[in-house]
Amino acid sequence: MWHVYILKCADGTLYTGITTDLDRRIREHNFSKKSAKYTSGRRPVQLMYSSIFKNKKQASKEEYRIKTLTRKQKLELITQALSNPS
Repeated sequence: MWHVYILKCADGTLYTGITTDLDRRIREHNFSKKSAKYTSGRRPVQLMYSSIFKNKKQASKEEYRIKTLTRKQKLELITQALSNPS
């Protein structure tokens, strides 16, 4: 399974990514040299949104779609997910 996720960085910016192990990847973003270059200087990060997909192709498509959204649209997606937890 693949996860698409949105993190909120310490400076208030949002970061979108994909992974097969969400807990590990968040730890990496917060504590590891394996962190994304973008998040390494914006720690700590907080998970705001995640969604599960069956394969990498679907997850990558959704990651791309989310990355094309405006900040306002991303915040609406996060709010919607918090209002309707699965």
